[in-house]
Amino acid sequence: QVQLVESGGGLVQAGGSLRLSCAASGSIFSFITMGWYRQAPGKQRELVAHISGDGSAVYADSMKDRFTISRDNAKNTVYLQMNSLKPEDTAVYYCNGRLSGLNSWGKGTLVTVSS
Repeated sequence: QVQLVESGGGLVQAGGSLRLSCAASGSIFSFITMGWYRQAPGKQRELVAHISGDGSAVYADSMKDRFTISRDNAKNTVYLQMNSLKPEDTAVYYCNGRLSGLNSWGKGTLVTVSS
């Protein structure tokens, strides 16, 4: 298994920005497809974006204009830059790593956007 630890969440005003980070353990990070998901209160967890080891990114349609996923394989870290945040972006954001039979989740980091 790969251990994932998110950081960077917090309280921000609408229109503001945050950058989330997810640090991964182990030596196979560059092969792992990394993703960010979020779960708002009372809602199902949803995909924000994922990025393959070679840097190919896929976004949820509703977030691709404001959010950017990136990774630094040398640092075993994936990032999520979030701009123009809206109150509806308030959620716990989870980091995910997938490779063949591996499917690891972090514990999440809370993002709260005030209006």
